[in-house]
Amino acid sequence: MARRTSRNVDMNISTLKSQHYKLTHLRPRPHRTIVTRSQCDTIVCSFHRLPSEVFDMILDKLSVLEISVFGMVSKDMTRYVVDYISTVAWKNKVIIQNFHYLTCLERRSCIGQYRDLGLLFKRCTLLLPTKERLKIIFSRFSQIPCFMLEQCLAQVCIGFSCYGVFLQTLIAGWDELECHRVFNFLCEHTNLMQKMEAVINGKPGVRWYQELQLRLFCRQVLLDPWPNQPECQFWLMQLLKPWPLVNQAHLLFIFYGPLLPEGTLGWQGLVERGLPHTSLWELARAVLLLSGTTEFVRQTSSSLLAILEELTAIPRPWHVENVARLLVLCGSGLCYSVLASKAVNGRLLEISQLLVYIILVCEKDGYHMTWVVKLVQQVCKIFSTPAEKFCFIQQLENTLSEVTREFLEFSVAGNHLDDREAFQTLCFLLDSSAHFHTKFLHMLLK
Repeated sequence: MARRTSRNVDMNISTLKSQHYKLTHLRPRPHRTIVTRSQCDTIVCSFHRLPSEVFDMILDKLSVLEISVFGMVSKDMTRYVVDYISTVAWKNKVIIQNFHYLTCLERRSCIGQYRDLGLLFKRCTLLLPTKERLKIIFSRFSQIPCFMLEQCLAQVCIGFSCYGVFLQTLIAGWDELECHRVFNFLCEHTNLMQKMEAVINGKPGVRWYQELQLRLFCRQVLLDPWPNQPECQFWLMQLLKPWPLVNQAHLLFIFYGPLLPEGTLGWQGLVERGLPHTSLWELARAVLLLSGTTEFVRQTSSSLLAILEELTAIPRPWHVENVARLLVLCGSGLCYSVLASKAVNGRLLEISQLLVYIILVCEKDGYHMTWVVKLVQQVCKIFSTPAEKFCFIQQLENTLSEVTREFLEFSVAGNHLDDREAFQTLCFLLDSSAHFHTKFLHMLLK
């Protein structure tokens, strides 16, 4: 009986082992979590098994930014995305063409959309040659009137701003040769050089609409979108380099000169009266931007001084206070270079007039008079003999007396608004003269 029981136990154990063996071999193994490159290709290719209508429906659900990422999965996917964004339905849905009289929130949304579009087209055309990329990209935007010069008549339009953000996003990181091709491509498709020639060959202010369009296009599309100085310098030089110095000065004024309240360029204001520093700050910034470019660093400063000479005589010689204010805004280096150039050529009267108005500008705008005294000392060192230095100081003092007398005579001639402004300027001039001489004597006696 005991022997039969042990035999039954052995049989049960062997049965359990065989069942366990079967279960372990029949149980499914866990899936691998690592996907090989060949398997990735299989997964990507599985998209091609979808009907094109279904694939379009998927892309319709994605944002512009998401489509730009999706198009980088493979070459085949890039081609499909390019075909998708080439359809009229997609362009009508995504490419905004309403740029007029938008609210602040709508403006921000519109500019953000064009930034995303720039990234989309940048990624979709990544593997193509530059010329081919530009043809594909700009063929989508060539029919938008607000992106073209002299095609939009709306007073409030952000078309150029959107175009500039799109272009800046598209070409960010491109090398200089590619950017040259972009500029040449833009010139061909917008007739930019011909439009610039028509404006600069005309009398300032006559073609006021064309001047304003040229300013808006060049500033908002090519110059202002770049946050870094080197890129802005590059585009400014592309715009100026083809032209003689006198035309470069004309273009600088069109791009950065003061605007009147109605939006036109204030050509005559600089000739007739002194303007506040806010009116000349952008022009001074452009001159400083130009002075830092590689082309001007390689050359002597004579080219920049010649541009400044031409600039301050458009459309006629400026009011001396405006010339002085522009030089003060440009800083010590450029201000000294202008005065030193005149000193070398013996133009003492011009130096004296400029210095008198520089003293006046410093008093009006709150600059420290020590800066002017040091400037006069530097100019004085240019003259080699004591007689020449004495002649320079004498001319400066005589000019100061003469300008003071002119303001005094004008202010007592009547009681009009201009006369009251002249009287205020006279007070500033007297105060500035006292402060200048005080500081001058103090530094001399130290």
